Amino acid sequence: MKKNILILDDSESIREVVIFTLEKSGHNVYAAVDGVDALKYLDGRELDLIITDLYMPNMNGLEFIKEVRNTEKYKYTPILYLTTESQQDKKQEAKKAGATGWIVKPFMPEKLLAAINKIIN
Repeated sequence: MKKNILILDDSESIREVVIFTLEKSGHNVYAAVDGVDALKYLDGRELDLIITDLYMPNMNGLEFIKEVRNTEKYKYTPILYLTTESQQDKKQEAKKAGATGWIVKPFMPEKLLAAINKIIN
């Protein structure tokens, strides 16, 4: 079933890989370069999943997750944290902010899809 997924990452190459992977799997994808850019998608549209990077300019992933969790319509939307950090404290920080799960970069597209399917199906 086609899902609406928002991806935010300041790395164009990561965004392109994620967008390609998700669209190839039949999903509708919205893309943003950072948290501030992504806020425009919290406009009432249906979002089944959000995938966010940690380190971005203007508004990082943790700040964005907190914004999402403070927005009534999206406070229960699953959020995957896409990061180069594999440290447990960073994962706990993301979980405390409201992340549903995380994927460590670099990742295989199959692993990304498996994680997404586990969360939204």
